[in-house]
Amino acid sequence: MTEYEKRPAKMSIQNVFITSLIAGGAAGTFVDITLYPLDTLKTRLQSKQGFIKTGGFTGLYKGICPVIIGSAPTAALFFLTYEEIKTVARPRISEKHHILLHMGAATLSEMVACLIRVPVEVLKQRKQAQIVDQKFLGLKLLYRGYWSTVLRDAPFSIVQFPLWEYLKTSYSSHIERKIYPMESAICGAISGGISAAVTTPLDVAKTRIMLASRTSFLSELTISNVLYETYVENGFRGLFAGFVPRVTWITLGGFIFFGVYEEAKVLTQVIFPMLK
Repeated sequence: MTEYEKRPAKMSIQNVFITSLIAGGAAGTFVDITLYPLDTLKTRLQSKQGFIKTGGFTGLYKGICPVIIGSAPTAALFFLTYEEIKTVARPRISEKHHILLHMGAATLSEMVACLIRVPVEVLKQRKQAQIVDQKFLGLKLLYRGYWSTVLRDAPFSIVQFPLWEYLKTSYSSHIERKIYPMESAICGAISGGISAAVTTPLDVAKTRIMLASRTSFLSELTISNVLYETYVENGFRGLFAGFVPRVTWITLGGFIFFGVYEEAKVLTQVIFPMLK
């Protein structure tokens, strides 16, 4: 029997906190740095200025510094919230309603994680699109895309996480054992790819809001306005700009992220009790 199969069915809240912090942070950082060029291509394809004017295929690691700093705390904060909500609420909720628990936990986790993710995204995407800001971006500008990011990430997570949990549970029941990190990674890749595909228009809107000039009025930078403007300018195709790199990035990222996350959870659960 492997260490993964030996792990306890239930963990204490303290263990959940430690494993989420370490596993989430490690997985998020690894994925964001490894697949960063695909994210840059996606951002440039979605920008209003156009792919070539924002750099094309050059400087694909531009803007990675904020990501290196922000990836670990963002991912850790998301999984801390997600796993804590599941740990506390799951025993009190009927199994048939667990999908609603996963959807609610994912939504709240995104809102919390976006407190760090949004400023990182703003700084990253403006550098990816080669927008030079002569002055420091104030707090208002750094959080200008907060709600558009939440409205992109919440639907994404509402699809991705319940689907990931469902695929894991179904496959585990089929093979009659706990699934391994590699199998969880495959479930993560499938759920991530599907989620990325259906939420691409929201990602386009979020990108354009974050890349808008300092002088743009907030009243103009709503998701509905930006999507309408994008459709008028570029048609249906414009709403799915960056579709291929986004789906590829998140499918590969889902495989790596959930694989690293599950493996790190196993290692943490083995090592942590030894340190007590």
